[in-house]
Amino acid sequence: MERNTRTRSTPHLLVESKGPWTDPRGAFMQDACSVVLAGHPVQLLCVQDAVAAAVQDASPHVRALLEAGGELWVDDFSLAQRGMTNVRLEPGAQVVDMARTAARLLEPGVRVVWH
Repeated sequence: MERNTRTRSTPHLLVESKGPWTDPRGAFMQDACSVVLAGHPVQLLCVQDAVAAAVQDASPHVRALLEAGGELWVDDFSLAQRGMTNVRLEPGAQVVDMARTAARLLEPGVRVVWH
């Protein structure tokens, strides 16, 4: 599927908190990919148990999001709480702190969806 470049883009911050085992279909992550393909910039922030989906080769849905042009943000605190600070993440994943997340949340025009 090709990316739509004709639609007026609206930035999206999508926050996933559930681990990949709770929804093996990856519906929320597929939705994130669809938003990217519709022409909107997307950051998918993995927090809490969702950081497991950011591990390299753990989720085909995460890889599809990155290949479509979306950004994958991984919460540093959630990684540390789960003893995952040294795991290999998907190439292109960005480890972020809450200051960066809060700044994005407060940007005008950003649509936020928390799952």
